[in-house]
Amino acid sequence: MPAIRIYESALCCDTGVCGPDVDQSLVEVTADVRHLQSLGVDIARHNLASEPTAFAADETVRGFMHLVGSKGLPLTIVDGVTVATGNYPSRGQLLTFAGLGEPGVEQQSRPDLGLTENTSGGCCGGSASCG
Repeated sequence: MPAIRIYESALCCDTGVCGPDVDQSLVEVTADVRHLQSLGVDIARHNLASEPTAFAADETVRGFMHLVGSKGLPLTIVDGVTVATGNYPSRGQLLTFAGLGEPGVEQQSRPDLGLTENTSGGCCGGSASCG
């Protein structure tokens, strides 16, 4: 199973409910991470304030911090590959990163954009001249 790591800026708490203004994205990612952990997914969050050594220990994170700095956080890495920066992935994205699908959710078919090959010939749908 893939290892998912979320590196986030210095926070006083991971839930987002530790002040007068609730950060909904923190509330959601906390619930999403706990949900994936309950499914047995190898997922962890690292807070710059409480776990700076986790940032220093990972080469990808060190390089990111050197180039972008903490203003580019949160950073999500799956098996050493950066998959998201600047915002938290949704639960669906996290499930995809983990190789799982949400139970009871059917995959939606792709919309037809009209880009399939036209069998009537020519570049303009059968017209002899395109000019």
